[in-house]
Amino acid sequence: MTDTDALRKGYVPSRFGQLHYVESGDGEPVLLLHQTPRSWTEYLGVLPLIGARHRAIAMDTLGYGASAKPAGPHSVERFADGVGDLVEALGLDRFHLVGHHTGGVIAVEVAARFQDRVASLLLSATAFVDDEKRAGTGGHGRVDHVDPKPDGSHLRELWDRRRGFYRPGEEAALTRYVIDALTVLDRVEEGHESLRRYAMEPRLPHITARTLAVCAPDDHFSLPSLAKFAAALGCGTRVLSHGHVAAPEQVPEEFARTVLAWVG
Repeated sequence: MTDTDALRKGYVPSRFGQLHYVESGDGEPVLLLHQTPRSWTEYLGVLPLIGARHRAIAMDTLGYGASAKPAGPHSVERFADGVGDLVEALGLDRFHLVGHHTGGVIAVEVAARFQDRVASLLLSATAFVDDEKRAGTGGHGRVDHVDPKPDGSHLRELWDRRRGFYRPGEEAALTRYVIDALTVLDRVEEGHESLRRYAMEPRLPHITARTLAVCAPDDHFSLPSLAKFAAALGCGTRVLSHGHVAAPEQVPEEFARTVLAWVG
């Protein structure tokens, strides 16, 4: 059960409009970036656990959740601009950085920009964006796109598109995904599309933070990237005991333990 009383919500200004974040705890900051088209609620069960020892902050990525939704094409670089604006607005001189799926790719760009201000980097189920990924040959097509129907059947279609990523009993987490996706239904696929346009390789040499790459065992989309990050960054890797694409919600205790062990 999540201790929602331990969560604090807030907004900060940015060049794009207001950015929404939720935090728990005090002390050395740990900034968590979610996958798209999700929101901070992906870390609902994780925040209080990390917040027991650190200042755990989960922001809504620019364009998602309750954060500003600017016009124009999304890009990993613009997502990172939003993260940078939040970091400066909150006065985070040095912080640990955690990113899951698309949030991990954004974290790569943020870590390359902020360098020594990033105390550590944890990439969870993060795609290694190389020529194969950009060409779509190793991808899985349009993940979340649905066409709105007058009878509302697209709501069930949205549910069914991710049903296979969740086990029986995890319907609450799947419901949170549907809510987040409906919030950005007209642009629901753009996060994935921006990822496949990102030039990751030239940014990796700029990362100075010690890095760990982790993935859930059933997340076959992201699991092959562990070896690629290990080769490119010389970082360690770890496979979690359970979980799929929604690992922070499916194994929040293990996810939080992994983060806490890494950030120290």
